[in-house]
Amino acid sequence: MQWFVYIATAHTGRYYVGITTNPQERIKEHNSGEGSKFAMNQGPFVLSYVSLPLPNKSEARKREMQIKGWTREKKEKLIRGEWK
Repeated sequence: MQWFVYIATAHTGRYYVGITTNPQERIKEHNSGEGSKFAMNQGPFVLSYVSLPLPNKSEARKREMQIKGWTREKKEKLIRGEWK
């Protein structure tokens, strides 16, 4: 099973970084009120970034934590394709 790291942008402009096996379906879940407390408070979301497939959940979680530690500017560069 392939995993992905995604960045969703809330209507407030804040970013949400998460992992899933199906990014489009996960955004639908967030927008229907399922998922994290942050998602319930900040949604609705638009999918802004999806990583290349990662081989397993562990690798996806490592990448998620790395991206979560980045500045907003660095996340925006990743979204624009200017950073890897």
